[in-house]
Amino acid sequence: MRISELLSKKGVDLFGKPASKEETIKHLVNLMDETGNISDKEIFRLAVMNREDEGTTGIGEGVAIPHGRSKVVKNAGLAAMVVREGADFDSLDGEPAFLFFLIAVPEVANDLHLEVLSKLSTILMDEKFRAKLIQASDVETFLKLIDEKEQEKFGSAQAAADDKQKRKYQLLAVTACPTGIAHTYMAAESLENKAKEMGITIKVETNGSGGVKNQLTAEEIKNADGIIIAADTNVETDRFNGKPVIQTKVAKGIHNPKELIEEALSGNVPIFHSASVAGEVKQQSGEKEGVGRKIYKDLMNGVSHMLPFVIGGGILIALAFLFDDYSINPANFGMNTPFAAFLKTVGGTAFAFMLPVLAGYIAMSIGDRPALAVGFVGGMLANTGGSGFLGALLAGFAAGYLVLGLKKVFSKLPNSLEGIKPVLLYPFFGILLIGALIIFVINPPVAALNNWMTFMLNSMGSSSKVVLGIVLGGMMAVDMGGPVNKAAYVFGTASLASGQFDIMAAVMVGGMVPPLGIALCTTFFKNRFTKKEREAGGANYIMGLSFITEGAIPFASEDPIRVIPSCIIGSATAGGLSMFFGCTLMAPHGGIFVFPVVGNPIGYVIALLVGSIVAMILLAILKKPKNKEVMEAIED
Repeated sequence: MRISELLSKKGVDLFGKPASKEETIKHLVNLMDETGNISDKEIFRLAVMNREDEGTTGIGEGVAIPHGRSKVVKNAGLAAMVVREGADFDSLDGEPAFLFFLIAVPEVANDLHLEVLSKLSTILMDEKFRAKLIQASDVETFLKLIDEKEQEKFGSAQAAADDKQKRKYQLLAVTACPTGIAHTYMAAESLENKAKEMGITIKVETNGSGGVKNQLTAEEIKNADGIIIAADTNVETDRFNGKPVIQTKVAKGIHNPKELIEEALSGNVPIFHSASVAGEVKQQSGEKEGVGRKIYKDLMNGVSHMLPFVIGGGILIALAFLFDDYSINPANFGMNTPFAAFLKTVGGTAFAFMLPVLAGYIAMSIGDRPALAVGFVGGMLANTGGSGFLGALLAGFAAGYLVLGLKKVFSKLPNSLEGIKPVLLYPFFGILLIGALIIFVINPPVAALNNWMTFMLNSMGSSSKVVLGIVLGGMMAVDMGGPVNKAAYVFGTASLASGQFDIMAAVMVGGMVPPLGIALCTTFFKNRFTKKEREAGGANYIMGLSFITEGAIPFASEDPIRVIPSCIIGSATAGGLSMFFGCTLMAPHGGIFVFPVVGNPIGYVIALLVGSIVAMILLAILKKPKNKEVMEAIED
């Protein structure tokens, strides 16, 4: 890293007049603070003083290079001061120092300070150069002198290093979550920010709902030292063949970026192998994946592809009821007027793809592309055969493992028949077998179970439904986008297919409460939060009203013991009240934007407000007011 890149005009004083070593360090730390590279002056000053206690950094020849390494250093930087009359700094030669350079590096920046120290010491050996710096008339001249000397001394080597840095990312990462909305981008931002703090170059590819962004190139993969895959759905991995690869949950990318980055660069990460076997890709990783984790990823792969059909189709169907005239023909409600009929037809068509897509992409996650068609057929047969969401779920897993079995069976065939496997053998035998399995084995008992569950839900009294609403609402706040949250959401979307619209209402209102409760608390109980937290809290109004529960994650990560229980109780309250008021929702997403299609919207708004206020009050009670002096120190 170039010395001139670490210095800025704000961090240079050419006319310093300190009276002691302590004052010199204090003034240099103040200059460093002006550059914006440190978040706490006092903590950093103590780090520099502690380093001085180990041995003076007054290296002699009129030069002193104090340095500090601390967690409060946001970015590596330099501050410089000229004391023309000289100042005592306990230098090794006993002489006063005239030139002072303070180095600040992050705690995890390895040996960056040694690199900067070495370069500074080298260029400052030139007595004439030192004299020019001391006599510099302005900061621009001072910085220009350093830049020219650095070019003279390290020009070709630095240019080569800079060129290499431009061409190569030390780390690459891929992030993906089931919905492709919040967790995907939060993990990417967390990894990028932490890598920047650590002085490490990284590029993060996001597999979001809008497709792949910032896609990794073959050249970047070739040059990278390690790969991090933080994903809860399957992503393309055979491109990483021969590279050290960490595969983990997307939540770890959000909460433990430093740990992942350090592990990826440790040299102890297993090499990923993607071996071509009989024309198909068999992926192997040195890191073993648990059965539960594998099932969850396969399921979420199906759910992530299903959601656009559910959300788009569900909202259109809900709008059809909103714009229709019930009095024309109650039995044909939703199709009575031409516009309503149009909305319901288009929405219903999209909605009909829900279960086949779910099963197809679960199967594909397990058995790769040959399993997609088999899963689609299985999901459609489950849909038409009455086994519904649960049947399609089972069909997806059954189809995936059926195709894996067929691959093993047909692996003994001659190589000359490789071309007909994916276009003839797998689809023919796979569809035949999944058809028999669904029609004769899965549909009869699962359809009966679905009928029983529907009957039980319909026959539930108001008190029982309130309890169900409390449970589902609370689940939405347990891990805010994690497995428990997703389980409640999937149950809500599945209930739409069976006409249980009150369940979806309780699920969505429960998911809106955590960000809103936190936002309200940062507004009305400001003394519980830092300035940065209050600013983030304001954004949670938008997140909560848009039904993006993940907005609460940064607060829950910082203070889980207080935030999560408050949010769970608030969400459970909202879910229970939604059921108590008989609210319904035919749209599986949308937040306030679909409130016009909510059954009993006034009761729904009350449930949302009460739940959010409950979460706010509990959080305010659990989080004690911060000490005023501490708050001021943090915000300074």
